[in-house]
Amino acid sequence: MMDRIDKKILQVLQTNGHINNLELAEKISLSPSPCLRRVKQLEETGYIKQYVALLDPEKLGLKLTVLVSVGLNSHVPEIMRAFEVTIKTLPEVMFCHLITGQAADYLLKVIVSDMEHYQYFLLKKLIPIKGVANVHSSFVLHSIVDKTSFPL
Repeated sequence: MMDRIDKKILQVLQTNGHINNLELAEKISLSPSPCLRRVKQLEETGYIKQYVALLDPEKLGLKLTVLVSVGLNSHVPEIMRAFEVTIKTLPEVMFCHLITGQAADYLLKVIVSDMEHYQYFLLKKLIPIKGVANVHSSFVLHSIVDKTSFPL
């Protein structure tokens, strides 16, 4: 069970996963050894899945973000599973969620360099996936909130 100290650890690590144990211990007012034990326990129990570097897509030339709704022509498990397996292989897809309450079955976040790249992605990679019946693209003009940390 997580206590308030574990939550403090997670809050700090969400904003700086590169922090060393001594700095982390100081920030949460704990000595280094128990702090390290708690971090290891949070890792082992799956609260911490992995550590990553967050990159700036614009500096990488990835200037176009598209939210894509995808509807399938069938809800047969094999069709859905095949779509999900294929979509995981496409590097432009940043997330894919199976959704409800809309005409679409899936919502994707796609990041590409420009409209030409998106056209290629759409026509050569997404639409040819077996079962894809319709696609609706919404282009992000400006991101207001785009967080990576969870409320604790």
